[in-house]
Amino acid sequence: MSARPRVRVPETATKGEAVLIRALISHQMESGQRRDNAGNLIPRRIINTFTCAFNGHPVFSCDLAPAISANPYFEFSVKATESGTFTFTWADDDGSVYMDEQRIEVS
Repeated sequence: MSARPRVRVPETATKGEAVLIRALISHQMESGQRRDNAGNLIPRRIINTFTCAFNGHPVFSCDLAPAISANPYFEFSVKATESGTFTFTWADDDGSVYMDEQRIEVS
């Protein structure tokens, strides 16, 4: 199973403006509580953490639990103070890490 991140960051902003950030990852999110057709537990496999950093400084992070739905979506605002790069990171129970980067120009 592969996960695919999708992120929306405005290309430009005015200094001091609050910009809306949207991040979604396509991921099945298996809670570890369901059984397959043979009656065996399906192993837990969820995105367990999400972080967003701007120019290397954290601006948003959260831990996720098995009750989270498939394809977790986050929406939050960040005050634009300078041009730079947002780095988005999702960590999976199986050790996989998915990343995306988006640049914003602030004037």
